[in-house]
Amino acid sequence: MVMDARTGEVLHSRNADTQLHPASLTKMMTLYVAFQAIERGEITLDTPVTISRLAASEPPSRLGLREGQTIRLRFLLRAAAVKSANDAATAIAEAISGSEDAFATRMNRTARAMGMRNTNFRNAHGLTQSGHLSTARDMTVLGRHVIYDFPQYYNLFSRRSADAGIATVRHTNRRWLDSYEGADGIKTGYTNAAGFNLVASAQRGQERIIATVFGGSSTAARNARITELMDMGFNRAPAQATIRPPNAPAAMLSSATGNPQLGNAGKTIRVSGVVTTSIRPIARPLTTTAPPEEVLMAAVDADIINAVIADSVNAALAEALADVAVEPVVVQAASAAVVTPTVRPAEPAETVVAALEPPEVFNSEPEVVTRISTSGGRHWGVNVGRYNTRHDAERVLLQVALSEMSTLDGSLRRVTQRSGGFDANFMGLTREGADLACRRLQARGTTCFMIGSDG
Repeated sequence: MVMDARTGEVLHSRNADTQLHPASLTKMMTLYVAFQAIERGEITLDTPVTISRLAASEPPSRLGLREGQTIRLRFLLRAAAVKSANDAATAIAEAISGSEDAFATRMNRTARAMGMRNTNFRNAHGLTQSGHLSTARDMTVLGRHVIYDFPQYYNLFSRRSADAGIATVRHTNRRWLDSYEGADGIKTGYTNAAGFNLVASAQRGQERIIATVFGGSSTAARNARITELMDMGFNRAPAQATIRPPNAPAAMLSSATGNPQLGNAGKTIRVSGVVTTSIRPIARPLTTTAPPEEVLMAAVDADIINAVIADSVNAALAEALADVAVEPVVVQAASAAVVTPTVRPAEPAETVVAALEPPEVFNSEPEVVTRISTSGGRHWGVNVGRYNTRHDAERVLLQVALSEMSTLDGSLRRVTQRSGGFDANFMGLTREGADLACRRLQARGTTCFMIGSDG
């Protein structure tokens, strides 16, 4: 199976819907559900997890956990993603849902919400079990969700080694990651029943390809086949394509009443800048006796991002130039229709900022701020190129923002007209943040240099 990750277009498939043993590809879903739980505040990266007898007794690959031991969740995530540790995967499941069975129920509900129609999970690690099956198509879909729904965690899958608390673990597929240009993940899997499986992804410039292989006869044969499929994908994919991230499913809580290990964990929700339909935080009410006007914001499907850009320009200008406050009300939509928000003047006592914003564009003014920032005294930025038209600059800003959310989150997207064209800038960063963002973008082949607050 070969897919253009930007659009979800299938570029090649063969036996893509045949149910097979996924082996440790399963851990992509284990980690996805864990990322959801962290985002919802059900658990934190630093929550101590007590290891059960079941988790400690899982067969290799293992981190080496012992019954009764406590370890922070972040180390279990690293061990599962990098080393494919089975004991870590079971410990994650029990920490979030109380039992592996309850966690498997949540995995299956999440899979259905993603459209994974031919997958059934029975455990969190992927060891062979009756009825534990998936397909190349479903695993490719899951890999795409991992990339776009949680970009802040995706780097876990490309780490050649990681500190897992009690040991330093090494990646299960270092050789292919080092040999294939642009490779940055995602997950290997092997059991006797499954053979050698791999869901891989690589990015070259603006192109990103995902390929999946089931049932390889050896590591070398699997890697050779995945290389052929990735090359096919880059040859067939268009050089330019509008990024259409998948719609992230809402968290599918298991029927378990909760895990006593979590106690009174805080409910801090980490909001990414990718527009999705996942559950988002509700803003605190305004301190006023009159009922506030509502801002109705529909779930935005990224495949109509250009329409959103065009329809939201007036709201973007009002926010940037009139210092307004808006209060979000998330509504469920039967389809990805866009409802234009209404804007209410800010009250001096309090400003409430919308938790989600649709992408914005600019009008014909020389300079327009397209995203409200709370960066305070951050006076640095990065330039990602000069373009012949304002439209080209806007598109590049949106594409870069989607691909580099971990360092650019909270920054201003700004297009500035110069004599030679239109500069595409991200402003409102610290010097260290701007330097890190530039280095990461340059590593991907994106032109970038730091700029001061004057642009």
